[in-house]
Amino acid sequence: MPNIAIVLGSFHKNEADEMLDEARKTAAEKGLTIIEEVWVHGSIEKPLALKRLLQRDDVQGCVALGIIERGQTKHGLVMGEVVYEAIIRLMLEFMKPIGLGILGPEIDPEQIQPRVRPYAREAVVATAQMLA
Repeated sequence: MPNIAIVLGSFHKNEADEMLDEARKTAAEKGLTIIEEVWVHGSIEKPLALKRLLQRDDVQGCVALGIIERGQTKHGLVMGEVVYEAIIRLMLEFMKPIGLGILGPEIDPEQIQPRVRPYAREAVVATAQMLA
């Protein structure tokens, strides 16, 4: 069974807890073992946490979960672009998959709840497929 790790943002804690629950279920269905769950404050901290995990020999892949909500400024859009780019660079640097289950950037509050479980599920599925 391949080992994976999950990085979550605690800024939207209730939704992240629901995402984690779905990720755990999906990992079990796909034959993945979650060996580490790392909570960070928000999305900007995720690349560093992911890099620390990807450096480990016992981690074959990761999943990044969270939300980058629409705000009154373009902060979320800019943050989303740099976070996504950093995550893609980490995948290529370490040649290990990272399932991206970050809602947004610029997701509206009413769009969040219907996407929480599907995004988490698909992020784990993507990681599993890349590990197969």
